Amino acid sequence: MADMDAFKEAVTAWAAGGDGGPACGLAARLPVRTVVLLEGPSDVAAVSALAAGRGRDLEAEGVCVLPMGGAMSVGRFAHLLGPSGLDLRLTGLCDEAERRYYARALERAGAAAGQGFFVCAVDLEDELIRALGVARVEELVRAEGDLRPLQTFLRQPAQRDRASQQQLRRFLGTKKGRKIHYGRVLVEALDPGRVPPPLDALFATL
Repeated sequence: MADMDAFKEAVTAWAAGGDGGPACGLAARLPVRTVVLLEGPSDVAAVSALAAGRGRDLEAEGVCVLPMGGAMSVGRFAHLLGPSGLDLRLTGLCDEAERRYYARALERAGAAAGQGFFVCAVDLEDELIRALGVARVEELVRAEGDLRPLQTFLRQPAQRDRASQQQLRRFLGTKKGRKIHYGRVLVEALDPGRVPPPLDALFATL
């Protein structure tokens, strides 16, 4: 939906210090009711893949899935989009390490942090790797043509003492665009009953 894409671009520009008029105008015209705040595009890829797998058209349902460009931006986006701004319902995912930061930022914006944000133990990639299992993720890496880069990565001295799950998680972040690509690939490989709890809980509220 082009208008929803325009809304995302307008909100991102507004959060960066630009004019809020375009975002406000689009919010009034669109059926947007909920904004899913995510740290970056790899999380968006995972959420979008799960929505497609479940036959959900989130944009048609008035749900805007918005990458913030980093967890430290949550306060700015919550202020603009939550009760103190456009008064949209806010939800999303956060990492365990940033749980308290999110809670404080959302509280300052007047949003209910405990009701709509779901915590990943490390991050979403880690949740997906644990849900699938190391062997299955390695199969997917091979199927995607990334076995040789993975083998090269695993020979690095820094990887020798890390658990296989940690190695795979770090590998996904070693090349630009790889985390985004595997955000979709890993979700599409999930059995319906193996969706990580934070991601499943997020969808239950949408």
